[in-house]
Amino acid sequence: MSPDVDYTTLSSALERQELFENKTWRLSPRAYPITREEFDRIEKIGTACMEFHKALENLYLKSVQGRNILRNRELKAPWVAEYLERGKPQGAVARNRNGRFRGAFPAVIRPDLIVTAEGFSVTEMDSVPGGIGLTAFLNRLYGKTDSAILGRDDLMLSGFFGSLARLVPEKHSPMIAIVVSEEAATYRPEMVWLAQELRELGKRVYCIRPEELIPLGGALYLDIEGNPEKVDVIYRFFELYDLDNIPNMDFILDAIENGEVEVAPPLRTFQEEKLNLALFHHHRLEEYWKENLSRGSRKVLGGLIPESWVVDPAPLPPGAVFAGPKIRGRLPADWRDLSEASQKERDLILKISGFHETAEGARSVLLGSDCSREEWGEGIDEAIEKSATNPYILQRYRKPLRTRHPVYLEGGGMEEREGRTRLCPYFFNQGDTVRFGGILATFCPADKKIIHGMTDAAMLPCRLIDDDV
Repeated sequence: MSPDVDYTTLSSALERQELFENKTWRLSPRAYPITREEFDRIEKIGTACMEFHKALENLYLKSVQGRNILRNRELKAPWVAEYLERGKPQGAVARNRNGRFRGAFPAVIRPDLIVTAEGFSVTEMDSVPGGIGLTAFLNRLYGKTDSAILGRDDLMLSGFFGSLARLVPEKHSPMIAIVVSEEAATYRPEMVWLAQELRELGKRVYCIRPEELIPLGGALYLDIEGNPEKVDVIYRFFELYDLDNIPNMDFILDAIENGEVEVAPPLRTFQEEKLNLALFHHHRLEEYWKENLSRGSRKVLGGLIPESWVVDPAPLPPGAVFAGPKIRGRLPADWRDLSEASQKERDLILKISGFHETAEGARSVLLGSDCSREEWGEGIDEAIEKSATNPYILQRYRKPLRTRHPVYLEGGGMEEREGRTRLCPYFFNQGDTVRFGGILATFCPADKKIIHGMTDAAMLPCRLIDDDV
């Protein structure tokens, strides 16, 4: 049994240090338990996600160039690039295709894992994840009394800094700017804390607004106590669909293009699409993944990624059907056939792929079995309508497992509650490998079928336990 952290200690620590703007959550006396077997699987997931990113880049660029995607058999896939570039502005497409950025991958990879009775199920691989500072803070807070905390000893801090410093290996003490847009202001407090803690360790890391960047001679500078200091690396905490609304963006883009500053994650939209999960399951790409992923990573991803499809309403020849979920025992010939699915057949998730404000959090997520047939039909119609500019994906819904965990009541009382859990492990890009930093658990009430950060959820770190506990 882990040592409990008392309510006063937790509430006082969070009162002294705001970590999210106008956002609250439940407190728990104990970190969420993870067995050794589960942790071993999570570490393999991190490696598999990095392999997947590399294979995805190769697939996308070969698709763009019209090249064969297999080694010993003729197969081209121009439709992959067409899917990933739908609705993207010309500048975004140019940055995706620019050979100068080949091999540029996210600095932080966070697969969002739902705990189900069959194991873990991934909902997305987040490349611009929130919660980095929060997880580091909670690891440190719970780790004061619990030596089994996963990520204890400030692994989040060292992993985050290392993933950015490696972008400028020639710099002994790089200047790093965490740039948080107004649209992402909810997460600014945790990034301010993260930067402050890294400065305490002697690192030159500052959390700023985009307008605080000073463009000079094609480069970007920060005013540090009255002195302009050149920025070496930008960690962007803003979304790629929002670039037109971000101050100084023209100067940022020029500095990146001229090699005056490195940016992470890269400004490459194809790395941030949820439809990448559907590409993994696409029947025409099965051989490609066999050739470009290790057997171990392919097995990990095969069990992790729910069956997924891109909602593509392209007309089919008479008599043809598309690969998708069966409706009344038959494969559909038109995406609108899904509107007629029974409630049982609607155990499906519909969501926008990316490059849109509703792609964040769970704003576009529709669970078919949890809504009326009319609502489901309207969701399918919207996905078809928007498919030319904002593709949607359809995924099998894997029901979260119900577990029990103690949660503090308002004022300090405690009770065991039944709930469902999402685990967000953080992996930091080290080039050829990834480095584990910690896991943020979101423990939601049992009646919530879609799990995300909410006021009645508990957010807590994770601890390692014996497999037989």
